[in-house]
Formats: sequence, C-alpha cells, structure tokens
Amino acid sequence: MKTLRTRSWMAALATCFLAMQAGARTGAAPVTGSLARGEYLARIGGCASCHTMPRDGIPFAGGRPMSTPLGAIISTNITPHPVHGIGRYSFDDFRRVMHEGTAPGSKHLYPAMPYTAYTKATDEDLRALFDYLMHGVAPSDYAPPPTRLPFPFDQRWALRLWKAAFLPSRRYVDKPGKDAEWNRGAYLVQSFGHCGSCHTPRGMAYQERGHDESAPLFLTGMVNDNWYATNLTGAQGAGLGRSDATSIARFLRTGHADGNTAFGSMAEEVEQSTQYLTEGDVHAVAKYLKTLPAQRDEGAYLPDVSNASGPRPGDRTGDVESVGARVYRSFCAQCHQSDGKGVGNIFPRLAGNPSVLSDDATSLIRLVVQGGRGPRTPIGPAPQMMPAFNNTLTDVQMAQVLTYVRQSWGNIARPVTTNDVTRFKGKLD
Repeated sequence: MKTLRTRSWMAALATCFLAMQAGARTGAAPVTGSLARGEYLARIGGCASCHTMPRDGIPFAGGRPMSTPLGAIISTNITPHPVHGIGRYSFDDFRRVMHEGTAPGSKHLYPAMPYTAYTKATDEDLRALFDYLMHGVAPSDYAPPPTRLPFPFDQRWALRLWKAAFLPSRRYVDKPGKDAEWNRGAYLVQSFGHCGSCHTPRGMAYQERGHDESAPLFLTGMVNDNWYATNLTGAQGAGLGRSDATSIARFLRTGHADGNTAFGSMAEEVEQSTQYLTEGDVHAVAKYLKTLPAQRDEGAYLPDVSNASGPRPGDRTGDVESVGARVYRSFCAQCHQSDGKGVGNIFPRLAGNPSVLSDDATSLIRLVVQGGRGPRTPIGPAPQMMPAFNNTLTDVQMAQVLTYVRQSWGNIARPVTTNDVTRFKGKLD
C-alpha cells in the first residue's frame, strides 16, 4: 500500500477536484437517478483526475500530461462538446474506446489510457458512465494540445499490433467458488479501479505483466512518474500481509490506517477516487486484496529485534554514532519519534511501514528531496506536510538517514546509497 502513492502539484489537484464538484455540472443536467451511477463510476475510475488540468483546469476537458517512458501523453477532452469533446460519440463508439482502445476514425489510443482494465467493464456500467459524461458534465470547447511523441512511438498504427499481443479480450467473469463480495472486489480492482495500471510491473513493450490474480507479478509494485506504487499482495514485508481487511478499507476511505499515511500519487487517488467507494464496495476491494497470495516478497519487519540489548542496526559505526542516526535525531524524530512509531493519525510510523521496506526506495528519496502531504478527506485526519530537505541535507546525508530508517526498529531493507539519491535527483531536472 502506498504509505507516507504526490506529485509536486498534488495540493493543486485537490483544489481542482473541489472545483469540479462545485462546477462540473454548470450548464449540464442535474445528476439524478441513473446518472448518479455513472457519476459514481467516473469518480472511482479517476476520470476527472486524468482528464483535468491541475490548478484551474476545466473538469473533464483534458490537457493534463501523463508521464510515460515513451514521453508525455496528453489527456483528451471527454466533455460532451460536439467538436473538441465526445459529443458526437455513439455508445458503440464509447464502448470501443473503453474495451478496445480505439477512437472513432480507427485512432488507436496509447495504453496510458487504461483500456486494458476497462475492457473488463460490463456494458451496463459503461452505459451508465457514458450517460453521465453526456448528460451530467458541462461541455467545454477547450482543445488540448495533441500528443507528440518521438519516432517511432508516434506511429499509432503499431498500436494495433501491441493490442493484438497484450490487450485482454474478455469482460470480467465471476470466478466459480468465490462469493459475490469477492467477485465484486475483483471486478472493481481489475476494471474501474485499474489498480494494475500503477501497481503491476510493466514489460519492455510497456505492457502490464498480468491482469488478474493468476499472474505472479499482478499488483507487486511499479515505479510511475517517480513514485513507487507498492506491493498489494500478501507479502509480509513491503506488502499487505500485516494489514487486515478492515485496515485496508479504512486506508482506502481516509488515507490512514495502522499508523500508515497515503502520500504522493496515492494521496491524490484517495482524495479523488477511493474515498468515494461505498461501504459495500470498499470492503469488497479489501476482501479481494487480502486473498492475493504473497508475491515478490521484499524487506522484512522483525519488531523483536528492536527490543534486543545494544545499539540497533544503523545506530553506530564502530563506537561513533552514524551520520544517519544524527540526521534522524535532528530532523525526523520530532515528528516520527525516536522509536519510529510516529504519532497516531498525525505523523506516520516508520517502524514496519511497508513503503520503508520496499526494495525500491524511489518514493522515500522523493519525499526527503521534495517533501509531501497526506490526503484531505472529510472523515480522515487533517493532512500534515512533510518539508523538503533538498536544500538542507546533502545527498550523502539523505542516503544515510534513509538507510538508518530502513535498518532500525526491526526494519530490514537494503541500504540507500548516495548514488541512488543523486541519480533520482537527476530525473527531476
């Protein structure tokens, strides 16, 4: 789970979403009856977050650049405007976009649009979503700039071959032997939640390496836009193995559970999508995730080690207190406490935190370099800010304090090197 999943503009996106709530329906029909179902699906599917520019963007009008290894892909206008949006789409056009990744005119879409997940959505749900976008969203004449990728990635015809090789071709089918709640959770995770888009590793062709629980790498963690989306399987170290279904459901609704706090891209996800899951749906998702067997186990948490006599690992180098320990005591302990247990519902714990234990330290480095913020939800604790330390600590100090955190209080994870920090900072330039 993404603890402590945002970009540097996450606060702006939260403001944008509040504006969406207040203004998305201006000039549109009231959202009632069947349209409410479509609005719900749009929210839990994150349609607005991808198709709305940060800060003062027009809801659903597109223009937001989506970072991919191929380059920035610009989201499109999905308001019902007849020229710049989808106002002339028939439902069959819309269904083909969602199920096949092909827009009218046989325009093949890049897989930054998660049609590999939406291909599992039922026609009934797609009809409700289509009706909402057509009748519950105000049309906008904003024309987002076109996506311009370098050759050969600008050759969209090649996406026909990509989809033939990697696009699942069937709707979600209930799994025999599983109850209705489990199947509902699996459907949401694999379709509208499109959790695999961020949490499933991708191959050389940018394809997700699994689309359901039958694939060993499904939901085992992946770096996206310089954030690491953590392992959602039952792994005991950096996964969900130590969290129960109730805690997972609480985390999805509030961004807080068991001393863990959503951060980065996951803070945005909680604010704009998962907090709106109904009680039934959020518990169905949690139930499904808790049945995923441990895969790609990384790191470990052995709290008994922290109670052993003598200095903890990472405290000292010989008889001299380590740089990491000194930096932690000076800059981190006030919030996260000397024992790494944080302050309940205020500052996250670092002892046993799955994000701390991941082999990939990308998110930890980014938090220290740029800072971050927890999610803002009506029923969760007030968001707290973590300051940026890029102008306060050297690369050596950041590496050493992260190593200290990852090897103290029972945490067992690989060290962070100075080169790890320096290379990451180079990606932000």
